Amino acid sequence: MKPIHGLAGAVLLAGIVLFLPVKGVPFPKTNTPTFYRDVLPILQDHCQNCHRPGEIGPMPLLTYEQTRAKASAILQRVRAKTMPPWFADPKYGRFANDPSLTTEQIETISAWLSGQTPAGNPKDAPPEKFWVSSWNIPQPDEVVRMPEAVVIPAKGEIEYTYEILPTGFKEDKWIQMAELRPSSREHVHHAVVYIRPPDSPWLRNAAVNVAFTGSALTDAHEQHDAHWTDSDMLLVYAPGSSPDHWPDGMAKFVPAGSDLVVQMHYTTNGHQARDQAAVGLVFAKQLPSQRVLTLQLTNSHFSIPPGDDNYRVDVSGTLPNDATLLGFLPHMHLRGKAFEYNILYGRGRIETLLHVNFDFRWQLTYRLARPRPLKAGTRLQAAAWFDNSSKNAHNPDPHRTVIWGDQTSDEMMVGFFDVAVPRNVDKQQYFIRQ
Repeated sequence: MKPIHGLAGAVLLAGIVLFLPVKGVPFPKTNTPTFYRDVLPILQDHCQNCHRPGEIGPMPLLTYEQTRAKASAILQRVRAKTMPPWFADPKYGRFANDPSLTTEQIETISAWLSGQTPAGNPKDAPPEKFWVSSWNIPQPDEVVRMPEAVVIPAKGEIEYTYEILPTGFKEDKWIQMAELRPSSREHVHHAVVYIRPPDSPWLRNAAVNVAFTGSALTDAHEQHDAHWTDSDMLLVYAPGSSPDHWPDGMAKFVPAGSDLVVQMHYTTNGHQARDQAAVGLVFAKQLPSQRVLTLQLTNSHFSIPPGDDNYRVDVSGTLPNDATLLGFLPHMHLRGKAFEYNILYGRGRIETLLHVNFDFRWQLTYRLARPRPLKAGTRLQAAAWFDNSSKNAHNPDPHRTVIWGDQTSDEMMVGFFDVAVPRNVDKQQYFIRQ
């Protein structure tokens, strides 16, 4: 065996290196990460918003014991970069809500597991993060809740369910944060909350505080209007999407006397359930200078051939007035493969703002790290790719031609995006081209 050099106080006995204290040479310190000092801060900033009681994560990751029990699974997911979930191609754009771990953070978790998951000193822990029970926003100033739970059958397709919820607001309100909380999250495909001002004729003959479907309405015109409105959207909810939290000086507007119209798309999973959704609202503390509008680029005229694994659908439109672009929420169903937002310039030049490798189970919101001012006439494009082949494990029927439809076995192509405009400009005024 070759001699070992450069080790202070090293003695070789039967192939074992023993480190003996040598005067003036300190005993080497371990660099193994510990839970309280190194791992817990990562969990607080990147994981606990989902992994705590009552949230979408399947297990809590608040304590040392909880985390150590799942350490191998955690490492596997973070190395594969499937957790935290994030699907934006890093080549395009920077996003304020990107929860992705850095290479250093992944290496820290790996080294912690390799070092036998030491707890370390609890005094090294960062301050405990305060989470509001049942919300991912601060304690709401107002909660608008369905008065009765909606019964969800065990099997079959469910038509879109609507419920009109009066706000009771005696004065205009500016909403800085908003979150929809289903009580049976696993049965909700998506939801949209609309703002119906007191002078709106939309669904005026429908019952209030009672769940109903479009086909149950007696008026043929209202049956059609149940699926189409020009009302402002308060928020859009889909699995994995973030609550709305607008920057200071920006907010959504709810006029006095408005109702919230909640459109719920429920799905069945073999178990009967009940859902009593609630909408939490945090009011702006000061009058904002800008109003936030949620707009969309939609193409509902497509036909995806059987077996096609990369079918493209796109749509574009020009902004009628100046606006500040804030973020995106792409929406497709089970055959969704990828989604992209672009700015189209002259002579074929394209600037990609966001490219998402779509995952139906995690329909995330993507908030720009730096809001992007856009001039009137800017042409925005949304492009989507669908996999209708047998290679798509989520495809319910690769032998079927697929068109637009409400159910998950059908498809949708909707590119929601948020913009900020002057405070006194509503949605109808914004679309008046100057």
